[in-house]
Amino acid sequence: MKVAITGSPGVGKTSVARLLAKRLKCPWLNERAFAVKKGIGAWDVRENEFVVPLAALRRELNLELRRRGRHQHLVVEGHLLCETRLDVDVVVVLRVHPEVLEARLEHRGYRAEKIQDNVFCEGIDYCLKHALRKYGKKKVLEVQAKKGIKETMQHIISGLRARGFLK
Repeated sequence: MKVAITGSPGVGKTSVARLLAKRLKCPWLNERAFAVKKGIGAWDVRENEFVVPLAALRRELNLELRRRGRHQHLVVEGHLLCETRLDVDVVVVLRVHPEVLEARLEHRGYRAEKIQDNVFCEGIDYCLKHALRKYGKKKVLEVQAKKGIKETMQHIISGLRARGFLK
């Protein structure tokens, strides 16, 4: 089973992906680390962020997914995954209340403009809408990350069981 975890920056994707991968006893890939390793993208000094071309990311990640085979579990996570189409079995869209997201991003030291952009995107369901367009309703699992990481991971496990991916 191949699982993609996506959502706005600050919703807990990396923490949840690590825990889920540990629970499933499989590797996990972070989209940014993968892009850097593959030489995809570059640092934008003006925006102070790493910019990754979606077409190149999609191509390289799908090659990696195929290389690993159908029977190997894998968790891949990143905020760009809702904007591309990967050959995965399920896409988890993590959600958090916009006020919680704002506090998290402030704590991380994000610029006010970036905080506003990400809070707005969370408020209008940007990642969820894009994931539904790219992957279809059958593959998308929306999970509210209200409590701790372990509880969020348990909601994902329950969703995967309900869809027949886990026993």
